Amino acid sequence: MDYCRGKGLLFLSTPFDEESADFLEELGMAAYKVSSGEITNLPLLAHVARKHKPMIISTGMANLSEVESAVLAVQDAGNHEFVLLHCVSSYPANPADANLRAMHTMRKAFNVPVGYSDHTSGIEVAIAAVALGACVIEKHLTLDTSLPGPDHQASLEPNEFARMVKGVRIIEVALGSGRKEPAFSEANTAAVARKSLVAAWDIAAGTELTEEMIAIMRPGTGLPPAMRQQLLGRIARTNIPAGTLLGLEMLT
Repeated sequence: MDYCRGKGLLFLSTPFDEESADFLEELGMAAYKVSSGEITNLPLLAHVARKHKPMIISTGMANLSEVESAVLAVQDAGNHEFVLLHCVSSYPANPADANLRAMHTMRKAFNVPVGYSDHTSGIEVAIAAVALGACVIEKHLTLDTSLPGPDHQASLEPNEFARMVKGVRIIEVALGSGRKEPAFSEANTAAVARKSLVAAWDIAAGTELTEEMIAIMRPGTGLPPAMRQQLLGRIARTNIPAGTLLGLEMLT
């Protein structure tokens, strides 16, 4: 804990019994992680919840009914600050078993923040979870994935872990606001790529515009093609050379 504080990191530890939870509380834990193996241990969940610290609750091996019982146990203990982590508790987990859409199911069912505890090899599934709305990613870290024991195979070495974090940050930015509107960076492209209403040939002053006189050409800095119908039947105020971007001020 002292080392983490010195590095500006939040220290977390997972209690597997009430005595361990009490010990961690004495150390001044800011939040508690509860492992998937304890998702049906409602007495422990309630005990930790009564400490009124944020909780990260992993839901590996659980069905929706079991998750609901865990949620109610925590809420009944007076704690409403928790995140549910979707999880597949196999080491390493097969991406085909990841079932990331279960995050949406839990978010909709319980109206709480949802994340993902990833035991697949590599970084792709964890990054995909962020794209689907995971607000927390749990990923094991090791110095060597070839070391004995199941967790090392499902973990990342430091360089790959850094790649995952970088990928997560890119996805977070890429998700944006959700509003469908042009990006500021698109302005120059729109001017080049879009089209405008243009005089198809020389139009003499006093001429009534017909559809054949109005071409649709780049750039997109003039009247948009959607306005062509509004120009039909209007009269040219002055001579309009071929290729001129049409403007309302040119017409009566």
